[in-house]
Amino acid sequence: MKRVYPIEEVCIGCHLCEVACAVAHSRSGDIVRAYKVEGAAARNLVEEDGPVSFSLSCRHCDEPSCVAACISGALRKEPSGRVAYEEAKCVGCWSCVMACPHGSIRQDTVRLKIIKCDLCPHLSVPACVAACPNRALKFEEHS
Repeated sequence: MKRVYPIEEVCIGCHLCEVACAVAHSRSGDIVRAYKVEGAAARNLVEEDGPVSFSLSCRHCDEPSCVAACISGALRKEPSGRVAYEEAKCVGCWSCVMACPHGSIRQDTVRLKIIKCDLCPHLSVPACVAACPNRALKFEEHS
């Protein structure tokens, strides 16, 4: 299964991956409407510590602790290897947020749901990877 891998040595912390993700998951697909009207949220987050930065997103673990912690069945491991999220089933308990060892699932405190990477199943390459100007994100097979 292909996953998104950050390469912190070449990440410049531009946050374009976050912008591309939010727009790709917005209703309109328009950057201005996505942010100003829809309040779209990125499913990844650029972590920065001085000169070091990298894009953090769901790692779609082989044995995801978030799926085991999910009390409502909103998270499931698909046969393809992707950890899928069904928002309609989410009860907002945030057990998955606490269970994720990577900190890649975040709370959406407005809708009382979670925000996590879905690998952009509607695209051939995740939006974050395609938008990275420095190629600091790779979409490759897990070995």
